[in-house]
Amino acid sequence: MKEKNVQGEKQYKKGNPFKRAVMGFLVLTIAAAAGIAALVVYVDPFFHYHSPLPGFPYLVDNQLSQNPGMAAHMDYDSVILGSSMTVNFQTDWFNELMGLNTIKLSYSGAFPKDQSNIMDIMFDKRNRKDGEKIKKVFLGVDVITYTGGVGETKYPIPEYLYDDNIFNDIKYVLNKDVLLNYILRPMADPDPTDLSNVYASWWTEEYYSEEWVLHNYTSPDQVEKETDPQAYTGAAARNLDVNICPYIEANPETEFVVFFPPYSILFWNDVLKENHLEATMEVYRYIANRLNAYENVEVYFFPDQEEIICDLNNYADYSHYHPRYNRYMTECFAAKKFRLPKEGQEGKGIDEYLAHMREIVEKFDFEELLSRK
Repeated sequence: MKEKNVQGEKQYKKGNPFKRAVMGFLVLTIAAAAGIAALVVYVDPFFHYHSPLPGFPYLVDNQLSQNPGMAAHMDYDSVILGSSMTVNFQTDWFNELMGLNTIKLSYSGAFPKDQSNIMDIMFDKRNRKDGEKIKKVFLGVDVITYTGGVGETKYPIPEYLYDDNIFNDIKYVLNKDVLLNYILRPMADPDPTDLSNVYASWWTEEYYSEEWVLHNYTSPDQVEKETDPQAYTGAAARNLDVNICPYIEANPETEFVVFFPPYSILFWNDVLKENHLEATMEVYRYIANRLNAYENVEVYFFPDQEEIICDLNNYADYSHYHPRYNRYMTECFAAKKFRLPKEGQEGKGIDEYLAHMREIVEKFDFEELLSRK
């Protein structure tokens, strides 16, 4: 009996083998997690902590997750903001035509709050090296998105990539998708993203055709009751008050180049069918006049470009135009073409642009176009 007790004491002193196994497993797990976290922080595929490492083949395809890091840590003096209407701008064009070192921070389907979220980071002084100012912000405005709520975003954002709380960064540094798809996969099959053309749409040339657009388009049912002409301006005013104008006012040394994209004529068929032509015209007018009143804002109007919008071969769907028109708009920015005049200046104002837009819509034969389906 005494001998058994001695053996038991020896075994106890050696330690419980199950306990040792568990402790060993925990140590290995913690070490592996620490290693993964260190690798993610070092490579930083979402640029959350630092600028890109020279030579690493970064894959950039996630607007929600990678835009905030690019806004904070990339080297740039100008920015392209907006929805999918802006994804086919190439930043090299802005350097070629205007000498600007531009970054693209588009959000597909962007609401004004999406612009506000990223401008918070862009204009944070901690992210501006040596106090450098942003020279220009090119902001595409989709008027319908300005009729939503001031806190509304197109998609939920990963807030841990937008805030300063290091404790919730665990969702980033221990993220399986980040490790596999944004570190290991690029290392195994290097194909680095060309940041000049980042987020470009997937449509190839054959998709830009009337046949394709009409095939995928469904005309809405006719709405009998007309939308009140002022129905959208209240929401637009609130969105400008909260999500756009504070950044314009707080950064007088930055020039904001605001532009309305040229949707195809089918967009206006939707407007007519849904019976909100007057309300749509008024929200265009309100936003244009409100923003053009700022000294550091230029406003450009492209929706009434008849030769573009009435030819569906220029589009891949009812609103998305061929990349050549992104190039065209860049050239217009450089040449100050289709810019609204300031008060007291000569030139074609928003009322004239909208009158021309109305003329195009009212004379267009939508029935004949849709009969080609």
